[in-house]
Amino acid sequence: MRVLFWGTPEFATPALRALLGEGFDVVGVVTQPDRPVGRSRSTVQPSPVKRIAVEEGIAVLQPDRPRGDAFLERVGELAPELSVVVAYGHILTSNAIDLPARGTVNIHASLLPALRGAAPIQAAIREGLEETGVTIMRMVPALDAGPVILQARTSILEDETAGELTLRLSELGALTLIEALSLMELGGATEAPQDDRLATFAPKIDRDARWIDWRAPARAVSRTIRALDPKPGAVTALHGTEVKLFGAKLAPRVSSDRAGEITAIDGDGLIVACDEGGVRILVVQPAGKRRMAPHEWARGRGVAVGDRFGTDWSGGTY
Repeated sequence: MRVLFWGTPEFATPALRALLGEGFDVVGVVTQPDRPVGRSRSTVQPSPVKRIAVEEGIAVLQPDRPRGDAFLERVGELAPELSVVVAYGHILTSNAIDLPARGTVNIHASLLPALRGAAPIQAAIREGLEETGVTIMRMVPALDAGPVILQARTSILEDETAGELTLRLSELGALTLIEALSLMELGGATEAPQDDRLATFAPKIDRDARWIDWRAPARAVSRTIRALDPKPGAVTALHGTEVKLFGAKLAPRVSSDRAGEITAIDGDGLIVACDEGGVRILVVQPAGKRRMAPHEWARGRGVAVGDRFGTDWSGGTY
């Protein structure tokens, strides 16, 4: 089967490698343009998907937007039978979706119709779900609403971060994709319409969604921090300075009922009081600085037990 692969980040690379390893004829890759990186923005870096394509000698297309007659003509010249989309980063037009003879399929990192949208992995952790998975679906011109071809489930582990879950789901998605395409080739694939009444949504994470509300129960605070770890990072403020927090675990005991108060700093992290308990933070990143252990931050910045995090830029308390 001649496959056109659409993808950009590391999450998409296991699927591309699986297609190549299983002998599918990947005729081209569509990925986002190379991006400047670093503080100076002077170095341009290709996407992880592009790096694999170059290594394998696969044709690479990098449009600013995947539309227009010239782009579609170039795709048509590759003569794909099927498009596979994995975290490409742009919405496809109907013309692009329907161009291959067998249409377009997508790997989505949730059990659709649950958690349609841009951030299903983060939402699954933040909402405290015990289970999630991947869905192979046929793409349609609506948000993650196409018929389901195949799904695979997995438990969300205790204290698992979004980064850890993303890695597991990327591998699970690759395996499930190969199984789905094999069924399609054998004529044994079924496509089940989604029940839109059961749909939930996981929108793109904006700045407001990153701020920690220390008045929430400790379990909810812990989930928020893990859902945004390793990026973009959950945010709080202390003494008017933004701080990102990573590696949250529930703390069994706290000595304060003042939400946001630091109750302990030691070699194992720092403990912050919340409603219904507290959380232990393993790594902090003050604005403009590298990530560090909390006790290192405390020595260098004068942070002390009794200081209190806020939930807005001013760092004010409640």
